Amino acid sequence: MDGGEITERLGGVNQSGVRDHNERLLMSMLQRSGGMAGSDMARRAGLSPQTVSVILRKLEKDGLLQRGEPVRGRVGKPSIPMQLNPDGIFAFGLKIGRRSADLLVLDFVGNVRDQLKKTYDYPLPEEIFEFLRSGTQKLARRLSPDQRKRLCGIGIATPFELWKWHKLAGTPAESFRSWKDVDFRKSVAEFSPLPVYVGNDATAACRAEHLYGSDKGLRDYAYFFVGSFVGGGIVLNDTVFQGSQGNAGALGAMRSTGPLGESRQLIDVASIHLLESRLADAGVRQGALWDEPQDWAPLARYVDPWLGQTAQELSKAALSVCAVIDFQGVVIDGAFPEPVRLELVERVNRYLASQDTRGLIAPVVAAGSVGANARGIGAASGPISSQLLLDKNAGLSVF
Repeated sequence: MDGGEITERLGGVNQSGVRDHNERLLMSMLQRSGGMAGSDMARRAGLSPQTVSVILRKLEKDGLLQRGEPVRGRVGKPSIPMQLNPDGIFAFGLKIGRRSADLLVLDFVGNVRDQLKKTYDYPLPEEIFEFLRSGTQKLARRLSPDQRKRLCGIGIATPFELWKWHKLAGTPAESFRSWKDVDFRKSVAEFSPLPVYVGNDATAACRAEHLYGSDKGLRDYAYFFVGSFVGGGIVLNDTVFQGSQGNAGALGAMRSTGPLGESRQLIDVASIHLLESRLADAGVRQGALWDEPQDWAPLARYVDPWLGQTAQELSKAALSVCAVIDFQGVVIDGAFPEPVRLELVERVNRYLASQDTRGLIAPVVAAGSVGANARGIGAASGPISSQLLLDKNAGLSVF
């Protein structure tokens, strides 16, 4: 079976049309809370049991929901919870990073079914789109025919204004300039009929944490993702907020003051590219940071001072964002091993305790739980959220 044959079979989910409000509401409840009985869903949604029953039967028939194991109570018939069908829908997610691109297939409950990676010195459009073309074909071949029919779109997570990256990546400006005129929809349409959703990479990571991360009891929080370049996202009223221009939560651009009073951005003082520079200066292979599985323990002498600086800067940034919006908390994740993430959060909390918090309520600082794959997972969740879940701010915009 060649790539062309597979491409013609993609996108069957869209034939049912756009899901209505109540369908999205019930699926969103199941996505956030897990399996629930129809009577409980009716009570929480403010809908009649009959209306909920009709919707659930329809969604089950469409393959989006499935019945769980009966739950027996003290009296009466056992209740049968409904839950999302992991095979109900799939999406591709592409993360464009400084050193590598990741392409994955996500199912309806947030499981990564398959994944490919490409490394490079720096990303170029023709190289990225060829990876996306060949990668989607390769991953599609590994799905069953029915699963291929349930692919609903391609989400792309990319840094804001990627063409300006040369200033940070240390590469020639002309190498990145071509990104400025890239039409993602047109480029992808040359090899795939699937709809394309494009958004900021850190906002995508925030969406992944919001949808699939561990429950922290927070409805409003600022989110920092520490990658090669630090970025962020915002969750308001239990919804990822992207802003009128799709750039809300651009926390990497927050101002910081240098030792000589010079103005800097958070991206210049709390990013992994600074740790790469430390390794390069010491003659240590920078790629050791990205080896799989990730293990930074042998690099502790270089990681520790980087952690100290990053924690200091993130603590100041956490208070700054809370001066604008009274966030309940701050969530920190990144492209590093779990022990490093936990150590970073602990240090941020320690620094917060010594900061001047006059007029502010210090936020709860918690560790994210999705990890390095958050941007790719968040990218893939864009098509799923936009088509099936109730979300006023889908986080990724369809082209």
